[in-house]
Amino acid sequence: MSTSPGVLRRAGDSPALLGLVGLLGVGALLEILPRIGVLPAEYFPPTSRIVRALVDELGRAGFWRAVGGTVTTWLIGLAIAVVAGIVLGIVIGSVPALRLATASTIEFLRPIPSVALLPLAIVLFSAPIRSILLLVVYASFWQVLIQVLHGVTDVDPVARETAASYRLGRWRQARYLVWPTTLPYAMTGIRLAASVALVLTITGELLIGGTKGIGEEIAVAQSSIAVPSMYALIVVSGLIGLAANLATRRAERVVLAWHPSVRRELAL
Repeated sequence: MSTSPGVLRRAGDSPALLGLVGLLGVGALLEILPRIGVLPAEYFPPTSRIVRALVDELGRAGFWRAVGGTVTTWLIGLAIAVVAGIVLGIVIGSVPALRLATASTIEFLRPIPSVALLPLAIVLFSAPIRSILLLVVYASFWQVLIQVLHGVTDVDPVARETAASYRLGRWRQARYLVWPTTLPYAMTGIRLAASVALVLTITGELLIGGTKGIGEEIAVAQSSIAVPSMYALIVVSGLIGLAANLATRRAERVVLAWHPSVRRELAL
């Protein structure tokens, strides 16, 4: 009994370990509840059956093609959204008149759910991959654009006046003044956009089909009543999302190693 507080304290000191403990606890709970009849086993199979189905999926070549297809679509859509969001955000944010002219349009378009554009995407593009990319880019673009706009407006007015007094041109101001201030906001937007892009990629694959991605594999498993395989593929989707979040956070720390907030975080 005397070691329990120490174990809990060590777990509390390591967020990754604490998260693993929580994950194992949920897995154990989902193993027990269907077996004692609290949850219907035909719709909520025990964790052990899901793990066996996941192992079976890992041995299928089609599974890895689906993972590759989903990741490729996700990265392409995310890259387009990031480039467009950063470029337009800096241009719009740097010109006050342009920002005022576009503010109402941005606030009108931003809340529209990208899934609502699905009929339009299907009509415009015969290829399913292009329809999904439209949804992904539309949803992810706003995450980056809004953050970059906030970053541009956060530039210190004194620094702007100093740059103007030294007669720095627009390009040099954008490079040495606007971009360093905006970069932390842009990295936050990229991290948010990565999650949104993955959600929309899998959603599009579920709804459109013909993409050879994880979403289509989930739909096939559901229609075939292969419930453990369906949950196994859902777990894979979550693992891809977790990997994406860890990768973007790592990239954020590397890119912003000079920023005071990251330096304080690393010091802790």
